[in-house]
Amino acid sequence: MQSEGISDSLKLEMLEDIAYHESDPVLAESYADRLIELAYELESNENALSGYLQKGNANLVQGNLEEALTSFFKSLEIANELEDYGKAGAIYSSIANVYSISRDTFNSTFYYNKSIEALKQTDDTLSIASALFNAGDDQLKHNNYDHAMEYFSESMALFEALAIPMGIGYNLGNIGLINSRKGNYTVAERQIKEAISILQANEDYYPVAVYLKYLADIKNEQADYSESLEYAHQSLEISREFSLKDQISEAHQLLAELYEKQGNSDLAFEHFKDFITYRDSVKNYENAQELANMKAEFEIGQKQLQVDLLNQQKKNQRITIIATISALFLIVMLAIGLFRRNRFIQRTKKIIEHEKERSDKLLLNILPEETAQELKELGRVKAKKFESVTVLFTDFKGFTRYAEDLSPEELVESVDHYFSKFDEIIENHGLEKIKTVGDAYMCAGGLPYPTNDHAERMIRAAIEIRDFVEESKQIEEIGETRFEIRIGINTGPVVAGVVGTKKFAYDIWGDTVNIASRMESGSEAGKINISEYTYALVKDKFSCEYRGEFEVKNRGKMKMYFVNGVI
Repeated sequence: MQSEGISDSLKLEMLEDIAYHESDPVLAESYADRLIELAYELESNENALSGYLQKGNANLVQGNLEEALTSFFKSLEIANELEDYGKAGAIYSSIANVYSISRDTFNSTFYYNKSIEALKQTDDTLSIASALFNAGDDQLKHNNYDHAMEYFSESMALFEALAIPMGIGYNLGNIGLINSRKGNYTVAERQIKEAISILQANEDYYPVAVYLKYLADIKNEQADYSESLEYAHQSLEISREFSLKDQISEAHQLLAELYEKQGNSDLAFEHFKDFITYRDSVKNYENAQELANMKAEFEIGQKQLQVDLLNQQKKNQRITIIATISALFLIVMLAIGLFRRNRFIQRTKKIIEHEKERSDKLLLNILPEETAQELKELGRVKAKKFESVTVLFTDFKGFTRYAEDLSPEELVESVDHYFSKFDEIIENHGLEKIKTVGDAYMCAGGLPYPTNDHAERMIRAAIEIRDFVEESKQIEEIGETRFEIRIGINTGPVVAGVVGTKKFAYDIWGDTVNIASRMESGSEAGKINISEYTYALVKDKFSCEYRGEFEVKNRGKMKMYFVNGVI
């Protein structure tokens, strides 16, 4: 089934990508439903699994625990049918998260252990680290500090080896909480502050609100009420900004307690009233019995599958006996056709070699040649640091608004029009495409093979991309929507490696990537915005317009330049 030149596999890929990255949980659930429907229509179990998983995640964010668990169990059934240990491990962890939220200690511990057990049968270090962290977090909720510390320490070591800032931040914050509970306040305060710094730099504000409250609790325990009030107010401010109702409630409760200790009854009463208001608005999670029933139904279903399997094995034994007798007769017949069989083997060998060549080409479309070769030889890829790389980000102005009004087919058709041309431009300039996320396009120069002119190549490619987008606006076709583009570029060191064990993805991390993203968000429609680091490398080759110093989130003021053209 084709629609205006867009393949079914591309539709599935785009729907999966959009459902995963959509920040609005209601929209994310809608895209997940579309993905599930199309996956069943095309008999794609892997995409159906992904659709149910994203549907579960969307419901979990909305607080719909029963709906989330239903979707997670459905995705788990498909993962077990596919014998995909990596996916099963991730889903077990998601199920455990639901039980943890609902205070069902027995089931949360059971499923976290199932998750770790499944994932350790794979080479997916990132997922193993996440599962260990979740298990530690669950133990922390039940005050099992020693067990929690064991999980966090193992998780922290894996995240550090992978250079994943978010994982390091979460582990640091929770280890700091354990130390505060044990009375090690100085160590705890240092660890939690470091965690907040990391998470703010990565714009993950929910845990920041939580960890600020932890700092307020530490100062409260030390009778430093002034500093405790300051941290509590910071937690409240962030919670309000991002509508984190449970954290708003907890911040008001702490402020009420602190003002009461200071003898300020009026402010204490005001915050206590707000605490009651937000506490009552948070959805009631007392669905433990229903969740337990759902778990029982799933386990019964699994037992029935085992019984069916035993019956099938008995049938297979009978079939094997009959087949053995038949085989004795066939051996005589096969000896006659041995010559023909040998010729068939030779032809088959050529076919296999041809298919191997095709698979190698496909792998090179996904990964850089050096990385693909390392993956084939070792079965894994070691992360590498590159001292000088130029990173480019693009996105389309007003994309979210257009996406809400477009059908999935129209959305995919429009995005594919641009990204196909971007791929061609990037390849022509010897650069490396990293990934696309929704309407964002990311590429890099200077890796996996270091070069001296990667910044110049990237600017030339960016100019071609900008000009192509401008030209496309004049040639609007039916079924496609035209956008305006913003481009941001930065140069510096990065860490590169391969994420996952299935659907391999070559990715890069580091402060250089974050600054490149800030350059893009600080750009304007139809403009190429570069940092001072990139400018220093290309100022003699390109005409650049100094914009001044701009405030960049989590980085302070940075100099920015617009690229006007080649000198």
